[in-house]
Amino acid sequence: MQTKSSIRPLVVTAMLSAVGCVLMMLDFPLPMLIPAFVKMDVSELPALLASFGLGPVYGIAVCLIKNVLSAIFHGSTLGIGEICNFLLGAVFVGIAGLIYKRHKSRKAAAIASLVGAAAMAVASVPVNFFFSYPVYAAAFGGMEAIIAAYQEINPNVGSLLGCLILFNLPFTLFKGLVDAVLCFAIYKPLSPILHGRHTAAARGV
Repeated sequence: MQTKSSIRPLVVTAMLSAVGCVLMMLDFPLPMLIPAFVKMDVSELPALLASFGLGPVYGIAVCLIKNVLSAIFHGSTLGIGEICNFLLGAVFVGIAGLIYKRHKSRKAAAIASLVGAAAMAVASVPVNFFFSYPVYAAAFGGMEAIIAAYQEINPNVGSLLGCLILFNLPFTLFKGLVDAVLCFAIYKPLSPILHGRHTAAARGV
């Protein structure tokens, strides 16, 4: 019985990681809001479920595994996109999971999701500015081409930092909030899988 209870979180983590990888492959652009090379997806949803249901370490593990799988089966960004996605996802679900772990209630889960999404949005600026966009610029035509893509939407932006603050920060916040809303919508039906059937009736999110 003890062996089964210790294996179940690993099995659930593997399942959620696979779902996260599939969701990453289903990304799509929103060119009216942000340049098409920045894609919308909800692949942090399984990681957020794991973080709330199993703990923040499992949520971060889902972020890592789904990005490794994505790099193997779907990688198109030289691995940089997956690394960036992991870092931001880990901030989101790690912070959200830590807050929820201390106070397990719907209100705490809502606060945790908001704080985690906001932290991910803020973190997206330095992660992209210092790491991912310089690599993209070196590989795909220079920083001027990247900034020009943003200027097609808003001609007033003139620097990478301005682009990231004006576009990427709110876009990343929006992604996190969408993940949070979806998590609240499906968490309870999935609770028996996340917690085990013997705790399906336990109080929580």
